Amino acid sequence: MPPEKLVHMANQIAMFCQTNPNGARHTADVADHINKYWDPRMRRQLVDVVAADAADDIHPLVRAAISAIRLPVELS
Repeated sequence: MPPEKLVHMANQIAMFCQTNPNGARHTADVADHINKYWDPRMRRQLVDVVAADAADDIHPLVRAAISAIRLPVELS
């Protein structure tokens, strides 16, 4: 998936968590949503994009949630 699309999707999740009056507004909610609903390859790619600082428009809640996003286990 193009990195721009992943960043856009993650930003949408963060904006929802930030503005939802009936829900929590924490980075844990962003990470929880991504961990539950995103394919492991998508999670890996998002983490790589953030680590490489390859996107300037990443929402601060997404950046803060990166450390709580579960990565797929690498098989050797």
